[in-house]
Amino acid sequence: MAAQGIETGHEDMVHDAQLDYYGKRLATASSDTTVKVFDMVGEAKGQPAVLNGHSAPVWAVAWAHPMFGSMLASCSYDKKVLVWKEETAGSWVVVYEFSEAAGSVNTIAWAPHEFGLVLAAGSSDGSLSIISKTEATDWTVTVVKDAHRVGVNSVSWAPALPEGALTSAGKADDGSAALCQRLVSGGCDNMVRIWRYSTQESRWLQDAELAHHTEWVRSVAWAPNVGLPTSTIASAGQDGEVVVWSRGSEPHWSKTVIAQLTETPWSVSFSLTGNILAVAGADGAVTLWKEDLDGEWRQVSTLTDEA
Repeated sequence: MAAQGIETGHEDMVHDAQLDYYGKRLATASSDTTVKVFDMVGEAKGQPAVLNGHSAPVWAVAWAHPMFGSMLASCSYDKKVLVWKEETAGSWVVVYEFSEAAGSVNTIAWAPHEFGLVLAAGSSDGSLSIISKTEATDWTVTVVKDAHRVGVNSVSWAPALPEGALTSAGKADDGSAALCQRLVSGGCDNMVRIWRYSTQESRWLQDAELAHHTEWVRSVAWAPNVGLPTSTIASAGQDGEVVVWSRGSEPHWSKTVIAQLTETPWSVSFSLTGNILAVAGADGAVTLWKEDLDGEWRQVSTLTDEA
């Protein structure tokens, strides 16, 4: 049975579509400069809310955790990140505008809710910007300059609990699980880089540099691990390769090339359990890869836009 489509009403290309935490609403980003929010519950979904605030193509949208209310971020070629909040049903207002980037803002991602309201943004000027707000403070921005030469294409947060956090080795002195702010980025310098926030130095430090791709890294994703012993990251490059990186107790990351695609893979994303990887390609197909009990990633399904 063919999947049911949604007529978005956008007047130009749709670049991103994201469901909220509960899967009840869908946000879309388009080259027509608008963001739209659709109600996905019930047969009569009604008209979407149209969010006007950008002056150029909108590349991506990201929902904040529902503990912060109905909040949505968008990024655009206009060098801006807008944070939207729904004040009343269907009525959205901009509560924060980030306009410090010197180039197109290409990617955004909210941090795990354990860290509060924290958003990472990567732009074509090569910088990573960490935008945050607490109940006691207004919005603040920390910038990692020259994170990727030429530009940042993708960013993904690590789980709040680092690998091994459920064992005694990964716990703080008082026996509680130690939270750790980390994220992975991919860029136009063909590199995958891992960043860690140092509480001692009050700044972001590069934790690792993962070299493999021979062309731009289009997408990166950090798998959920729920404090288990191993961390897993996926990267997809313009070179057609999809790579899975993993690290346990050892300090270095190991890599496995799980696919060499003829068409550029544009996006990688993990399931909530972290053992299924979805790869979306320029040919319109989505392949699903599953990690078996031996740690091998095998293709289990292919989805196309054909009926």
